[in-house]
Amino acid sequence: GSGGFRKRKHDNFPHGQRREEKENVNPPSALMTSFRSFQLELDTRHDKYERLVKLSRDITIESKRTIFLLHRFTSAPNGEEILNESEVKLDAVRRKIKQVAQELIGEDMYQFHRAISPGLQEYVEAVSFQYFIKTRSLISVEEINKQLIFTVEDREETTNMTSNSHDKQPHTWSLKVTPVDYLLGVADLTGELMRLCISSVGNGDIDTPFELSQFLRQIYDGFTFIGNTGPYEVSKKLYTLKQSLAKVENACYTLKVRGSEIPKHMLADVFSTKTELIDQEEGLP
Repeated sequence: GSGGFRKRKHDNFPHGQRREEKENVNPPSALMTSFRSFQLELDTRHDKYERLVKLSRDITIESKRTIFLLHRFTSAPNGEEILNESEVKLDAVRRKIKQVAQELIGEDMYQFHRAISPGLQEYVEAVSFQYFIKTRSLISVEEINKQLIFTVEDREETTNMTSNSHDKQPHTWSLKVTPVDYLLGVADLTGELMRLCISSVGNGDIDTPFELSQFLRQIYDGFTFIGNTGPYEVSKKLYTLKQSLAKVENACYTLKVRGSEIPKHMLADVFSTKTELIDQEEGLP
């Protein structure tokens, strides 16, 4: 067949000679030069995307460690030390976010949003959790973004910036948390508040669960205003938020009805048993 003939025809030439002739067939043209520039631009963009993914992963890890530290607040003899240590950890997270902001100078953030979104959500969760422990209220997205305005502090950073690919770098730049990332971070916060309720009951704190129940109800009411009009991720996390609220409300119910007849050191066991029953009724693992 014709295919076999072509194969035998090409086999008459040495492999090295065919490759050399192929390279010399099309001399450098404007079209090939354009495609090489496109290749360089895409490679540069992919490399930046991978760097942002790595930074987002580091932000997520450090934010989780901050959350784990803040859960010790209820049992620590000196809560101020926990808050101060958490602030040091959050400053380290902001330095990572500063590197993200440097990478995005002159770029459209939404082209790289998928790479940095998980880290920003975890950071919002950690910051809002710390803010709630301090003030018993919810931090706003404007207050979060105020903490993400960065400046060149010393000569070393200026030298590093001038060695970047950009010729002119601003002395002040920022990274704004999008409303979607803020909502998703707040939705994850409700799970941490539910765990805070468990630890508070275990320490004999009867007032905190009722305060958390009222706060979670306000957050849930706010999310219901969004409904199905918001992003898919927000509506998906609304179910988890509802479960956290139900567990805290059932804990408050148990404390209100049976709190006076159950010793304080056994309240956590009763609450854990009640939580397991709720999970089984809802079909949760």
